[in-house]
Amino acid sequence: MAVVKARQQDIDMLARLLRAEAETEGEMGMLLVGNVGINRVRANCSDFKGLRTIPQMINQPHAFEALQHGMFYQSARDRERRLAQRAVNGERNWPAKYSLWYFRPGSFENPGPCPPTWYNQPFVGRWKKHCFYEPTAEECENVYNTF
Repeated sequence: MAVVKARQQDIDMLARLLRAEAETEGEMGMLLVGNVGINRVRANCSDFKGLRTIPQMINQPHAFEALQHGMFYQSARDRERRLAQRAVNGERNWPAKYSLWYFRPGSFENPGPCPPTWYNQPFVGRWKKHCFYEPTAEECENVYNTF
C-alpha cells in the first residue's frame, strides 16, 4: 500500500530520478534515493515544508542535480519503476530510513570523505559514493513519526 499518493506518471518520474541520480550505485543506491524523496514528501519540515506530491518534490528548485542532465529526461525503465514503487510503498533502508539529504562528495571517479554535517544535519551513513544525512528531532520531529 502506498505511503504517498502516486499516479503512474509520478512513479515514472520518480523512476527517472532514481536512475539519473544513482544508477552507478546499483539497485540499493537507487532505492535509497527514492527513500529520501518519499521522506521529503511526507516530512513537511525544514526545506521541504509544503511538498505533497512526487512532482513537487522532484521539481523543487535546486533539489536534484540530475534534472540538469539528459539522463533524467529519458524514458523510465521497468527496473527503476519497480524500485520507485517500492519506495512509494514505504520500503525504507538504512542509511536513508529517515534521511532528507544525500550527496556525493568529491569527483565521480574519486569520491571524497563525507563531512560530519550537511545543511547543518548530522551524517548517518554512506552507501558507496553517497553520504546520507537525517534531520535532528529538533529540526524535523515529523520525519520520525511517519513510519
